Amino acid sequence: MMTVLTLNDSIIKENEMYHYPESILNLIKNLARLPGIGAKTAERLAIHILKMKRAEAEDLAQAISVLKEKVRICSLCMGMSDGETCNICGDPARDAALLCVVEQPADMASIEKSGAFRGLYHILNGTLSPMNGIGPDDINLKELMARVRGGQVKEIVIATGTNLEGESTAGYIADRLKKHPVKVTRIASGVPVGGDLKYVDQVTLRKAMETRHAV
Repeated sequence: MMTVLTLNDSIIKENEMYHYPESILNLIKNLARLPGIGAKTAERLAIHILKMKRAEAEDLAQAISVLKEKVRICSLCMGMSDGETCNICGDPARDAALLCVVEQPADMASIEKSGAFRGLYHILNGTLSPMNGIGPDDINLKELMARVRGGQVKEIVIATGTNLEGESTAGYIADRLKKHPVKVTRIASGVPVGGDLKYVDQVTLRKAMETRHAV
């Protein structure tokens, strides 16, 4: 009887891989749990790792171990960091009066690659989505308001996505900030409606940042 394991929409049929020892099958199964990695890709990666020099394989394993041990949440932007604060928040050359609000760390990375922004960031780690039970207390809005109340921020650029959840979150933030003496702008032209920032090219992101407008 054929055994079928379903992992992240990948199907591993064990009777098609019976020629592999248990140790390789175990690695294939674990690699197939990664997003975007199907069974065939997991198989190729496992064989590639097997063929690597021992030192290279140990470096890979060590990098994963250190990643899990060291990476934490930056106390300021709520992004990823190896220390109390991330490299961007700790950079004295950044404009601390300018704060860009994004949904996820990947969105911040996309804007950084465009080279269009030299301020600091605040990562919400999500968007408002009442239908999915995600409200203001479920994303990093309290932390954002605390930074605004600190008095150093003069302008907030809202760079959430242009889909329904992103626009709703942008509107909610703009409304909350009306009571505070900060300029509020929204990332502008160039980002397609319904688009996801991490898939937008750097030239488009630069244009959107440079032509931001008041909310």
